[in-house]
Amino acid sequence: MKFFKSRSTNNINEDNASIKINKDINENVNRIKIDFSGISDFKIDYFKLDNNEDFICATICIKSLTDKIIMNSLSLELSRLKIDFDNSKHNIDFDTLVNYFSGIRDLKEDDDYENLYAELLLGNIVFLVNGYDKFFSIITNTDEGRNIQEATSQTIIRGPKDSFTEKLSINVLLIRKRIKNKGLKMENLFLGSITKTAVNIMYIDKIAKDDIVQEIKNRLNKIEIDAVLESGYIEELIKDDRYSIFPTFLNSEKPDSVVAALLEGKVAILVDGTPYVLTAPAIMFEFFQSSEDYYHHYLISSMMRFLRFIAFLLTLLTPATYIAITTFHQEMIPTPLLISIAAQREGVPFPVFIETLAMEFVFEIIREAGIRMPRAVGSAISIVGALVLGQAAVEAGIVSAFIVIIVSITAISSFAIPNYEMSNAIRAIRFILMCLAGVLGLYGVFMGLIILVLHLCKIKSITVPYLTPIAPRVKGGNKDTFFRFPLWKMKCRPVGIGNTITSRVNEENAAGLNQKKKPELR
Repeated sequence: MKFFKSRSTNNINEDNASIKINKDINENVNRIKIDFSGISDFKIDYFKLDNNEDFICATICIKSLTDKIIMNSLSLELSRLKIDFDNSKHNIDFDTLVNYFSGIRDLKEDDDYENLYAELLLGNIVFLVNGYDKFFSIITNTDEGRNIQEATSQTIIRGPKDSFTEKLSINVLLIRKRIKNKGLKMENLFLGSITKTAVNIMYIDKIAKDDIVQEIKNRLNKIEIDAVLESGYIEELIKDDRYSIFPTFLNSEKPDSVVAALLEGKVAILVDGTPYVLTAPAIMFEFFQSSEDYYHHYLISSMMRFLRFIAFLLTLLTPATYIAITTFHQEMIPTPLLISIAAQREGVPFPVFIETLAMEFVFEIIREAGIRMPRAVGSAISIVGALVLGQAAVEAGIVSAFIVIIVSITAISSFAIPNYEMSNAIRAIRFILMCLAGVLGLYGVFMGLIILVLHLCKIKSITVPYLTPIAPRVKGGNKDTFFRFPLWKMKCRPVGIGNTITSRVNEENAAGLNQKKKPELR
């Protein structure tokens, strides 16, 4: 498997890599002006803090990235500092200046252009002092962004309503306030040679498996691309089987879902600029689970989860089965129903396969139009497309009334799948099964299902088999797959994903529980 080679912290100008800051402030400023030429909001100010004419300082920033309130506050601090040193008989130096600001602001110090440019592009103010081959920066980047709101794509009835935002620091906060443990580790890196997008890797030490954590780090470090604008970029670049249509990373905008994944020993990947957090490894059964499953009674949750799997089968097989039976296996249909279908199809100019394929294709257009249109118009398009267009097509004799029912059942069932990525994959495979059914009947449908199962057995998510704990079978590991067992029955974390600490009880009882017989991987 090949990956892109990584350059996580590249400079704007590659020639500046590893070039050190010069002691002459004019030379430093001229170089920075050349590299940032054409940027209208780029700002450089000179100032002096004492009577020494040689002690000249410069502040550099990009105004659009810098918080204006912090900038004004910093200006007041500089004015007060100038008065203090003008009245003092002592001369100021670089270390004194650094020590002063380190007491009031978060401060970084370095000596090369690469890191200086990185600080400017993060929205921080950089200080240069004449006669010193170092710079220091003060964190002043703006905190503007969307406030914490209710999740839009993963709606629930019961449970936490907050969701991730596009700001990375807020997303980290939402996770840390739920896991108050020193074992929660976080590592930072930057991806994209132009965008330098901040990416955080979070996991719980001694719960997450070291091999999985290291594998994710290695894959991220091998990425070479000019921009990472959303977590979907990373998902596509580092997945095991790049040609598989099935998602192998679980994306979520709900902090409680990500925290639950971390507690199972998984790794979270947070990308700045997107409210969707990736968790891996992800097995197939997780895409049919909802965070709300663990907030209701386990019998109710099990029933709802079972309905989702039924909806999965209906979405996948309903059109293909209808095509196969009505085209090749009419003897399987009860006589009254067969007569009704034949009466409805009287006068329809198209065969069943073309009729079904056309209706499914039209529905996909209506679905896409409803998503892309403005929210005030989208619902109207859906109603017009589903009701008016369908009824008109039946009355015109273009399609039969029964095919409208088939398409409606398929569409409603697809909406019952909680994960949108998994729903898209099933929708695409549905068309393949429809083609096989139109050519080979039920034989083609079953051949397609066999190939699908073999493909699912082949897929891995960060070295973990996709169908775990069914294939390979994990003894005692099916307590949270098709049904949800009571919480008091699920005292161990998933085997094969987490580390050696599999107990989910408190630390005092963990040692005794881990001495019991562990689930076996078969």
